[in-house]
Amino acid sequence: MVAALLTAIAPGTASAAPICAGAGQAPRLVGVVPGAALQGLTVDAAGRMYTTDLISGRVFRLSAPGAPAVPIARVPESGAGGLAWTPDGTLLVGYGADPRVVAGDALRHAGIARLDIGTLAMRPWVRGLSASNGMDVAGNGIVYATNDFGNLVGRAYPNGAVQADWGSLPSANGAVLGRGDRWLYVSRTFVNPGVSRISTSNPRIVQSLLNLGGVDVTATPDGLTLDSRDRPVVPFNVSGQIVRVTSPGQFCVLGSSAGFASVVSYGRGDRGFSAGRLFRAGFDGRIYEIPGGFDRGATAAYPGR
Repeated sequence: MVAALLTAIAPGTASAAPICAGAGQAPRLVGVVPGAALQGLTVDAAGRMYTTDLISGRVFRLSAPGAPAVPIARVPESGAGGLAWTPDGTLLVGYGADPRVVAGDALRHAGIARLDIGTLAMRPWVRGLSASNGMDVAGNGIVYATNDFGNLVGRAYPNGAVQADWGSLPSANGAVLGRGDRWLYVSRTFVNPGVSRISTSNPRIVQSLLNLGGVDVTATPDGLTLDSRDRPVVPFNVSGQIVRVTSPGQFCVLGSSAGFASVVSYGRGDRGFSAGRLFRAGFDGRIYEIPGGFDRGATAAYPGR
C-alpha cells in the first residue's frame, strides 16, 4: 500500500505559498524508526511520543527528542494506522491500513485496539470500519475514523457499536476535532485535494476550508492537527511542506521537511515532546520538529483539551 501511495501522485513543482510570519526555519530531526512507514502520531501527558508503522504493525514510543524509538505493541492484524486518546487515557490504535484499503469501502475490515500505556497490554476493541487512517475521540467517547482510499467516515461508540457509514467525504484523511467537538476536520488527499470540516451533529453539512486542485500536484494533504486557534495545520505528503490554513482558501508555510510527510501533531505536557512544539512523522521513518509551527497554547489532540 505504501508503494501504491508513493507512486499514485505524479511529481510536480511546489507552488509559491507565503511563509507564515516568524516561520520558515529548518526542521530538526528528533527521532528515527529505521525501515518504518510512520502513520499515526500523538503525545501523552508526560511528553512521550507514540507513532505507528504501516509495514510492521508496531507501535513505538519515544521518551524524549533524540531518544530511541522503542517498540511497545503490535496491532492484531497488519497495517497500524491512526492513534487517539480516550477520556480515561487509553491509547486507541487503528489497524487494517494494509493493501486491502485499495478496495475502498467494500471490505470494512479495519478495526481499533485499546493499548494501556502503563502495562503495555493491547486488546482488540471494535471491527467493521472502512479504515482507521485518521482518528480522534470526542469528550463523550465517540471515535471518528477516516479512509483516504474510500468515501466513508465511520464512528465507533463507547459501547462497541460501529457505524461505518456515519459520513461520506471522498478520500477523507486524518481526523481532529475542534473546540467543543462541533466539527471534525479532515484532509482530502487523493480526490479534490484540500481540507474540510464535517459537522458532528449532521454529517451532511461539510464545509471546504481549502481547495488545492490544480494549484500544486505535490500538495497532497495528509494527517492534520489544529493549532490553539482551531486553524488546521497540515502536512503536504509529497512536497514535505507543513502549512497552516489561515482563513478559508488561504494558507501559509510553517516549514518544510523531507518528502512523504504523513502526519503532524503538537506536543503535550511540560517536558519531552512538550506542548506548543509541532512534530512531523513520515513514510520515511523520520520524525522532525517544525520550529516555525511553535504555538504555546497548542497541544496534541485528546478529549476535552
